Amino acid sequence: MQKIFFFLVICIMTVAVNAQPKKAVASNEKIILPGAYQTTEYLPLLKGKKVGVFANQTSVIGNTHLVDSLQRLGVNVTKIFAPEHGFRGTADAGENIKTYIDEKTGITVVSLYGAKLKPAAADLKDVDIMLFDIQDVGVRFYTFISSLQYFIESAIQNNLPVIVLDRPNPNGFYVDGPVLDSSYKSFVGMQPVPVVYGMTIGEYAKMLLGEEWLPWKTARQADGKISLGEVLGFEEEHNNFRLTVIKCKNYTHKSRYVLPVKPSPNLADMDAIYWYPSTCFFEGTVLSEGRGTEHPFQIFGHPDLPDSLYAFTPKSNAGAQDPKWKDKVCYGWNLAVMKEKSPVRIQLKWLIRAYQLFPDKENFFIKPKRFNQEPEDYFFNKLAGNDELMQQLIAGKTEDEICKSWQPKLEAFKKIRKKYLLYSDF
Repeated sequence: MQKIFFFLVICIMTVAVNAQPKKAVASNEKIILPGAYQTTEYLPLLKGKKVGVFANQTSVIGNTHLVDSLQRLGVNVTKIFAPEHGFRGTADAGENIKTYIDEKTGITVVSLYGAKLKPAAADLKDVDIMLFDIQDVGVRFYTFISSLQYFIESAIQNNLPVIVLDRPNPNGFYVDGPVLDSSYKSFVGMQPVPVVYGMTIGEYAKMLLGEEWLPWKTARQADGKISLGEVLGFEEEHNNFRLTVIKCKNYTHKSRYVLPVKPSPNLADMDAIYWYPSTCFFEGTVLSEGRGTEHPFQIFGHPDLPDSLYAFTPKSNAGAQDPKWKDKVCYGWNLAVMKEKSPVRIQLKWLIRAYQLFPDKENFFIKPKRFNQEPEDYFFNKLAGNDELMQQLIAGKTEDEICKSWQPKLEAFKKIRKKYLLYSDF
């Protein structure tokens, strides 16, 4: 039986490597293999266990979904947990998804986006070990690192080990942007990291524990296990909890990894992924960020901007059922048509120019619905992680002046970041 098991592993690995896109290579031209491909490293940890898997459409080994591969190998997957956009990755941004049975696998899928953000004890009654495999894009307000934090918190609370199958960060070759102020903590930014933090999901998980950023105190034991302290109100050793990161092969922070599967409906290609850290700020304004067009996050504008600019009309589509300014002609910019070179740092020139040209500056930023409008309530400030960027735009600061103001906190973060890197740096 054991020989058959390992024969199946080898077969799946062979298919997976052959299916890996040729563009997904490191700077040394070797094929980059995400952690999910290293089956011989984590399958022994799953043998005989009831496994809860956090996954979406990016959780693949070659052309096969991770859950399908695990079932084929006899792994007992008892529960699937799904992030924003759902297990199959088809839901709109912000769409709430209820618990349901996945038709293909017959496994219960618990949504961890919307009403519930972390697995409850009841969700984990039939789980012995928790497995996390999600393709991140390395941007703070892309909510998967928030989901990762809640997943780990739940594992500690429920005395369960966690395995993170690491995946390359397509924006992992630089660090940039404003660092989050804890007063602006939300699901689109939970920790004091910059917009582009230059870490894989596995490295980020190590940092969460190492910096004790979780909402309770931890006391490290000599064997690496931890006990939960006074914040939870007891001093009980949780000897089952352990974080294991299965590393990628042939990846470094100089790599330009090309994603084989789009990570969400509105990040349709690598150009969108590269521009996303710069153009997602438009989500906190009244301008369209391009949802409902062919190039979300590369097209942006508003009906009231000058009609001499690029014209486009957002339409309802599979990734955006009700986009901003649906069926209204907007004027703005199209980076795909302009063939603007993808940035190696955050670029604010389009945001600055849009604010300068917008006729009703009082209503450029989306205002909170609550009556008392505090700076922390503005979605733009949640994206930025502070209210400084908004004030700098209003004050007419230049791009260079704004970027220079980020540097002291960026340098401090870079020192923290280096402690947790699993791969050689840029």
